Amino acid sequence: MTTASLVNNFEAYSQWRRELSRRISDYRAWLGKEDLNDSQRDLRLQQLIDRLAEDKLHVAFVAEFSRGKSELINAIFLSDLKQRLLPSTAGRTTMCPTELLYDSARKPMIELLPIETRSSNATISEYKGYPDEWTVVPMDTSSADSVTQAMLEVCRVKTVSLEEATRFGLFIPDDPQASMNQNADGSVTIPAWRHAIINFPHPFLEKGLVVYDTPGLNAIGVEPELTFNLLPNAHAVLFVLAADTGVTKSDIEVWRSHIYARGKNRGRLVALNKIDGLWDDLKTEAQINAEIDNQVKSCAELLGIDESQIFPVSAQKGLLGKINGDEALLKRSRLAALEQALSDELIASKQAIVRDQTEAELGDLLDNSLALVEARQRGIEEQLNELKGLQGKNEDVVGHIMTKITADKETFERGLQQFQALRSVYSQQSIKLFSQIGMDVLRDEVRSARESMVKSSFTKGIRDAMSNFFKGVDLHLESASDQIEEINKMMEAMYRKLNLEHGINLISIPPFSMLRYRKEMQRLEEAYDQQFNNFYTFLTTEQYTLTSRFFETLASRVVQVFEILNRDVENWLKAVMSPMEGQVREHQMQLRRRLESVKRIHKAADTLDDRIGELDQMHIEVRRQHVELTSLSEGIRAALIPAAHHEERLAA
Repeated sequence: MTTASLVNNFEAYSQWRRELSRRISDYRAWLGKEDLNDSQRDLRLQQLIDRLAEDKLHVAFVAEFSRGKSELINAIFLSDLKQRLLPSTAGRTTMCPTELLYDSARKPMIELLPIETRSSNATISEYKGYPDEWTVVPMDTSSADSVTQAMLEVCRVKTVSLEEATRFGLFIPDDPQASMNQNADGSVTIPAWRHAIINFPHPFLEKGLVVYDTPGLNAIGVEPELTFNLLPNAHAVLFVLAADTGVTKSDIEVWRSHIYARGKNRGRLVALNKIDGLWDDLKTEAQINAEIDNQVKSCAELLGIDESQIFPVSAQKGLLGKINGDEALLKRSRLAALEQALSDELIASKQAIVRDQTEAELGDLLDNSLALVEARQRGIEEQLNELKGLQGKNEDVVGHIMTKITADKETFERGLQQFQALRSVYSQQSIKLFSQIGMDVLRDEVRSARESMVKSSFTKGIRDAMSNFFKGVDLHLESASDQIEEINKMMEAMYRKLNLEHGINLISIPPFSMLRYRKEMQRLEEAYDQQFNNFYTFLTTEQYTLTSRFFETLASRVVQVFEILNRDVENWLKAVMSPMEGQVREHQMQLRRRLESVKRIHKAADTLDDRIGELDQMHIEVRRQHVELTSLSEGIRAALIPAAHHEERLAA
């Protein structure tokens, strides 16, 4: 038994995505059938279909140990298994960051990255490209014992020397609390694994859900990818507190440093778990509820958020209620309210993102296709009017018309020389643009920052190196923004010229802004600064190693952003030039057809009626194309509407 709202909303979102993808595929197939497609348009449509198919919803569960986080994941998403998938016992269970997902191309299994890999500066993302570095634990999903045994491997720990723990960044000797992690013999108990990926077939996971289970401040503090990548980019982050402990100092540090400071936006929720610890048979229900309300109020004040963002629950009782079909226990666990909020925050916000991205990408493609069909229709209508006007006219008039069309064709072909010159300038401007955002430029910036950091063992030198790195990156982005504006102006001028001189349709150039990429750079710089403030004036060797690891992870994230930027800019440049090329080709073809028609009629008058008949048939065909394309376009736009309605319902 799973709460209906979450299941229904998730299924509705998956169905919406499939329907949207189907309509886009129909549009792509129709363009190919009607010979209205080209390689660039076809590639963009295929990429859009692929993105919809591969779309994932990322939700991160964050908590210090013993807050019942793993049990909450079991209760919300995995209760239909009728068992605990993720281990949940007293004390600390989740020892390393864990991804729970499903890839149908791979067998059910757990992949574990050894903790020893922390001695290198390589990121987890880099290690994902090298399967031989991971330990694989197979799972037989038909056997509950096999699954349970495999899952327990994620919790495995090992005892290492103080020196080893320090080398892995899991023990900071100068930290006053570090001694608390030492064993009596001076050794240190650490996780056996740095990262775990659980590939498990489950309906939610099969539809694109990815759940991150993060094991508290210690892991977040030493694993840079959680700070720079995972938490900020999760579509929803659920921060788990425990009613029996309230908000501790480490809870506040996790919240302020890694969740609230990273995104004061939708998708940040707080679960106050273990309220069943407040259930007391000697108290009335009203007294128990009042005590829970007081805990919620206290937590809201300490975290600096509204009480409505905090959801008191009992994950353990909620899971038990679902497994046993106990509606009363499930209701008392209050799990449904959290699931509804998570569903609204996660699914509605993600649907809005996908809708906006799809609409922006498809809008100009649909408009350009329609403009091309309309241009073809106008060309045929002009030819029809021209030829019908020749009926009953003598040979001299026909010759005069032919001379005029020839002159029009020659004028347009002279204009084509200007168009070819524009393409040459456009190519040069594009090269100039990529000289500011190309990967070679970024690699030079990273190398320079790395060298500056190596030369300095003082915090000021390292801070200056990072500051200069971000300044350099931002200057490149600013120059790229200026270059994009220059390309925009040049293309707008050319569109106006072609429209004025040859009647080519004016097309709105799709906008491109560097704002989101610059904002992401700003966020990464703030994240690094915040982490850096945790260190001392003079860095110890261990702290310098950790700082270097954070820089390598940050640089890796900047590279990812630039790769996305390069791809987006490349697509934008195609979107700007492709419609003009298509319309120029169409106009050239229409002029050629007009001239050929009149030439044939000039030579043999009896072909006039035949040619008019041919054009009438072509006109019927192009009108059919217009009707079908309009229908396809309206169908795609209609498929996008439910997401907007869903948002309006939430707002109301």
